[in-house]
Amino acid sequence: MHPVLTVEHLKKVYGKKNPYTAVDSISFDLKEGEILGLLGPNGSGKTTTIQMLLGTLSPTSGTISYFQKSFTTHRSEILKKVSFASTYTSLPHVLTIMENLRCFAWFYEVKEWKKKALTLLERFGIAEAKNRPVSSLSAGQVTRLMIVKAFFIEPKIVLLDEPTASLDPEISVEVCNFLLEERAKKGVSILFTSHKMGEVAEICDRTIFLKKGKIMANDLPSVLAKSVSGHQLRLTIIEGMEKMIALADRKKIPYVSEKQNIQFSLPEKEIPLFLQSLTEEKISYISIQIKEPSLEDYFLQLAGKKR
Repeated sequence: MHPVLTVEHLKKVYGKKNPYTAVDSISFDLKEGEILGLLGPNGSGKTTTIQMLLGTLSPTSGTISYFQKSFTTHRSEILKKVSFASTYTSLPHVLTIMENLRCFAWFYEVKEWKKKALTLLERFGIAEAKNRPVSSLSAGQVTRLMIVKAFFIEPKIVLLDEPTASLDPEISVEVCNFLLEERAKKGVSILFTSHKMGEVAEICDRTIFLKKGKIMANDLPSVLAKSVSGHQLRLTIIEGMEKMIALADRKKIPYVSEKQNIQFSLPEKEIPLFLQSLTEEKISYISIQIKEPSLEDYFLQLAGKKR
């Protein structure tokens, strides 16, 4: 697959007297038909990166190329093929849904725009509100409208900034299914930011993790998850909780306890011996759960946070 977006040494520094580097010389690409996750804690530089990719924010240095063309010199041509949706943006509130979409159809020269718009509005359950002003919509309806706006122009690349953040689980699943369908049918390339790690692991072909403006990882979601050393072992203790905690302290195994439940983080290969030591200490438990590391575990590890 050829890259449709190439970013090289992209940097953004705010201020001169006390400069703050929001994005620190990052390089990556987005391939044709790829769904790429751009992840990181709050303040890691995700939104700043997307703003530079859209041209609403100028880089301090570095280059952006779409379809092997410089974004600086071919901006108007490129933006006809690139769209954007975010939970945190909206459309003119005084206009109705259809009036807003008609404006975008004119900007992007969309043929049969009304048919395309109504099909997508129906898909996302907001067709009945098509003649209502945007100001009367709920946050979830506005989010769905932004996704409709992004896709009805039939873009080659879509930049999505947390598109499911304000949606309930059922609609979030529908959005993710839709993204996979658009990729399969039309080969659209998607850059996707989210704090929902389960979603990212489900739909993204590859993930990039940012921290303090730098790329810390760039790999398959499954590979990143497996790089976390600790499995989660959860037990419900019926006798010997004090012995259990003392044993964990002696072995220096991280744990979190609440009433009869206790959860440990330890390498998979150490679990059998650890369980054997419980028998030797005469610690009794009635349930056991072992959970493999997930992309969320990797995210928390990278962010320096505990589950």
